[in-house]
Amino acid sequence: MQAWLPIFSIAAAISIGAMSPGPSFVMVLRLSVAMSRRAGLAAALGMGVGGVIFGALALFGLQALVAKVGWLYLVLRIAGGIYLVYLASRIWRGAATPMQIDALRREGQGSTGKAFWQGLATQLSNPKTAVVYGSIFAALLPPHPASWIFAVLLPILFAIEAGWYTIVALTFSSARPRAFYLRAKGFIDRMAGAVIGLLGMKLVYNALSGR
Repeated sequence: MQAWLPIFSIAAAISIGAMSPGPSFVMVLRLSVAMSRRAGLAAALGMGVGGVIFGALALFGLQALVAKVGWLYLVLRIAGGIYLVYLASRIWRGAATPMQIDALRREGQGSTGKAFWQGLATQLSNPKTAVVYGSIFAALLPPHPASWIFAVLLPILFAIEAGWYTIVALTFSSARPRAFYLRAKGFIDRMAGAVIGLLGMKLVYNALSGR
């Protein structure tokens, strides 16, 4: 049981971070309501894959790398912020366009694949997550962890990230949230675009100001 204590501690810390509102939450919510449950679940899968990528990078020393190569972290943060601003601008520009639910559903697998990649890109747009992962691992992992701990950590990270956003997708893809979205699409899309855009600009500002 003692050997599993770091795993439980890391899982709890990552779960709290995953549930914190941010661009990933907004994106999964919007796809689930605006398009379909399938699109929301595909985005949730992308979030899970992104969590595994960040977890693997943290385990293999990205935190140490960006600490030594400061400009690399700066570039990654600016690039992530610019992507979020770009994503926000697309959402904002499309706010006035009526949503054709039947047309979206006819897209089938194409829209699902697009939702997956959009979820993955949104998750990966914030490299600070990798540093957070690295900090949590550094604080909670023993100095010389057993190899099996690394083998179980990544699937747990995937389950946490994908599991949380699956709950979000299932919750907001039901009939009532979708009907509400269709009635207030312009306002909701502009709010979602504004939130994501502000988060992106904050990421760029913090990077340039050294925060």
